[in-house]
Amino acid sequence: MTTRTVFLYKFLLKPDKIGSITPSSSFLTKRMLENLPWDKIDTIVELGAGTGVFTDFIAANKKESCRVVVLEEDPEMRKNLRSNHPTFLYGAKAEKLDWLLQRYDLPQVDCIISGLPFATFSESLREEIMMAVHRSLKPDGIFLAFQYSLQMKATLQRYFSELKASFVPLNIPPAFVYRCTTKKTSICN
Repeated sequence: MTTRTVFLYKFLLKPDKIGSITPSSSFLTKRMLENLPWDKIDTIVELGAGTGVFTDFIAANKKESCRVVVLEEDPEMRKNLRSNHPTFLYGAKAEKLDWLLQRYDLPQVDCIISGLPFATFSESLREEIMMAVHRSLKPDGIFLAFQYSLQMKATLQRYFSELKASFVPLNIPPAFVYRCTTKKTSICN
């Protein structure tokens, strides 16, 4: 099956986990990832890797010594990702990110990229994931995410000191890209 067919099939089975009928476009991928300081990133995490559109871009642009951790909940998609990128590290649950990083002896990372469909998650799961992301980023770390609405903007503003949003119309569906940097202070709950 083609990547798009696999993605559509997975969406039909679990729309709350996949979030879209098709993988991200090259326009969205470039907007998300092309302006990262690749020469300064030693550790990077991808949440919700799906069929690997962002994973492939990371592999093509990261410096050789950069450690990459890919999280994908779907076991079949994770198996395919591991087959395509065997040197990367893998996990399943974004809300367990900080635990997984400790397991891999990576206490904090430079950058986290998210393709997770936050709009389909419960509020408690969104908060669990955002707390794990916040704990896992180094000071001045970068968090990149795309969403199909502005629903996450207020949540992201609570966790990050700087947030920039842009719109990518050439994607199905059109998407908002958030680029955030970490706060120096801890989040109070």
